[in-house]
Amino acid sequence: MIKRFFIYGIIGWSMEIVWTGVFSLINGNLTLEAYTSLWMFFIYGCGVFLEPLHDIIRPWNVFLRGLVWVVIIWGIEYTTGKLIVSILDVYPWHYYGKFAVEGLVRLDYAPAWFVAGLFFERVHTALDKLKIV
Repeated sequence: MIKRFFIYGIIGWSMEIVWTGVFSLINGNLTLEAYTSLWMFFIYGCGVFLEPLHDIIRPWNVFLRGLVWVVIIWGIEYTTGKLIVSILDVYPWHYYGKFAVEGLVRLDYAPAWFVAGLFFERVHTALDKLKIV
């Protein structure tokens, strides 16, 4: 399980770096500045604990599974963010705009989380096939 924790953490970090780098480009920053938080490694790593849920919903259609991942990711994002803010009084990330919920969740990121959830399903399946425990 520890190997999977590290794999999920590193993949999550990598996704965030690409995501924020692309937004830098969109906003005209040609240095493609990208960023993430060290906290995110641990949060993404905990994706290993969602594997049993994936096993349960695997036969469901892709749209329904994607919606499940959006709701779960929003819940995790909000809860972990709120926990870090309440304990350390710092925001590990801070969203702005009309779709931001307390700076911890962006509702307009639903399509990205939909795709990310389905992507992590594939990672889980690949790890199972490779027998990485």
